[in-house]
Amino acid sequence: MKHRLNIRPGFWLPAVLFMATLLPAIAAEEGADDAAAPLTLLQIILHGGPLIILIWISILATSVTMVTFIIKLSLSLQKNRLAPPALLEALKNLVGAGNYQEAWANCEANDNYMANVLRTGLERLGRGKEAVEDGISEASLREAQLLRSQNSYLSVIGVVSPMIGLLGTVIGMMGAFGKLGASGIGDPRGLAQSIGEVLAATASGLFIAIPAFIAYYVFRNRSQICIVHADDKINELLMDIPFAELEGIKIGENFSAGGGAPVAGASQSRRVSMSLTTNCPVCNGAVTAGQNPCPHCGATLQWAQ
Repeated sequence: MKHRLNIRPGFWLPAVLFMATLLPAIAAEEGADDAAAPLTLLQIILHGGPLIILIWISILATSVTMVTFIIKLSLSLQKNRLAPPALLEALKNLVGAGNYQEAWANCEANDNYMANVLRTGLERLGRGKEAVEDGISEASLREAQLLRSQNSYLSVIGVVSPMIGLLGTVIGMMGAFGKLGASGIGDPRGLAQSIGEVLAATASGLFIAIPAFIAYYVFRNRSQICIVHADDKINELLMDIPFAELEGIKIGENFSAGGGAPVAGASQSRRVSMSLTTNCPVCNGAVTAGQNPCPHCGATLQWAQ
């Protein structure tokens, strides 16, 4: 049994009318010369008018900004930049010898994550262990936020650049269809070329957004690794500090030994009981009862009878 394909006139009539309108234009174009050569990107930008030029300048600016942040973060987000080995070794020696004021001065002279965080902790040394830990925690959060804020700009670029490209495409499509409405569909190839030109803006925005998002997640993970590494080194420096013996001292610009134990290198004496210890209370080095000054750190000791 044969089946007839029943197509209602409501379906094919608009298609026939559309083809009847389009075929003469296609036939006329076939007799004409080949289509003009594709425009270069610069010609597309200049052909779009002032608003399109402004949009392409914005796209160029976001791309330059993205590359700048990627280079900057690649150089700054490194373990050796957040906690320089040379500075770390110097601070270990100074803190181990009890030269906390000199350790603070070294931190003050350097501008990096470890120096800024440790400097805040040393300034609270005379207030006790809990105050030092609170200061370290606050400074760590502050410095980490500064590092992460630079990386967040890459996320902003990844979101904004496709929107700028899409805006350029929409404006270009408005102009293309405006010309189509004024002149008709006599040149379908011209319309296709115009659409291809305006889509270049969206493609450019996506071309910027994709590496921006990739770099954002890479640097976000790297910053966390570097921050954890630097925090571990800072905690190691503070691990053996005798907080109870240092109560009342002031470290920093207004240095003072206070009412507690003086630090090494200060022209203060340390009272030591002959019957209880033969170790220097400043550097913990072995000393003979009655020996003065300490042969290890040079601190002046006051021996009690």
